[in-house]
Amino acid sequence: MALVPCQVLRVAILLSYCSILCNYKAIEMPSHQTYGGSWKFLTFIDLVIQAVFFGICVLTDLSSLLTRGSGSQEQERQLKKLISLRDWMLAVVAFPVGVFVVAVFWIIYAYDREMIYPKLLDNFIPGWLNHGMHTTVLPFILIEMRTSHHQYPSRRSGLTAICTFSVGYILWVCWVHHVTGMWVYPFLEHIGQGARIIFFGSTTILMNFLYLLGEVLNNYIWDTQRSMEEEKEKPKLE
Repeated sequence: MALVPCQVLRVAILLSYCSILCNYKAIEMPSHQTYGGSWKFLTFIDLVIQAVFFGICVLTDLSSLLTRGSGSQEQERQLKKLISLRDWMLAVVAFPVGVFVVAVFWIIYAYDREMIYPKLLDNFIPGWLNHGMHTTVLPFILIEMRTSHHQYPSRRSGLTAICTFSVGYILWVCWVHHVTGMWVYPFLEHIGQGARIIFFGSTTILMNFLYLLGEVLNNYIWDTQRSMEEEKEKPKLE
């Protein structure tokens, strides 16, 4: 029942997300005290998604270790359910939402940081925590994709799920604005209604694209891996 390096790595990633979430929630920022609290920010929602996802990964690893050699069909069924949940979560939310947060945050930050992450926030959020929320998400999810094969759902159901998530979050942002009179993200204050509609539509399209990118990347990684393994087997067969 020895742990392999990728299983230890998943535990380390899970602990890092728990640390980031605890440190973030401990910060007393004015925006955390207003309607919606931290839950109005996609960054925080993404951190929760990643923590839950890696929690499921760790639970799957533990179940796999306990099930190995037990011969219990019930344990095998439970393990298959966990693996299916893990794979669905990576495909539908962990990868597309994680990559979206990293990409959109740094693109807007590079253009004008005041539109997405005002300099005032430096007084509340240390640099390492900012990178924990907006940078390390990408390498962590790519490592997971590289170390474990994930079975994607049907394209139709996967795209339907990510569209539902995207539209749901957009409606939530609009509701927060309706209640408070303030947009969650500063740049939304500076663009017209038409531009906002275009932006929201574009984000939904981008989420769909990232879902498809994840599917292609997952297939490429594991098709390449399979080809390499087959090449290694050929001399043995000969």
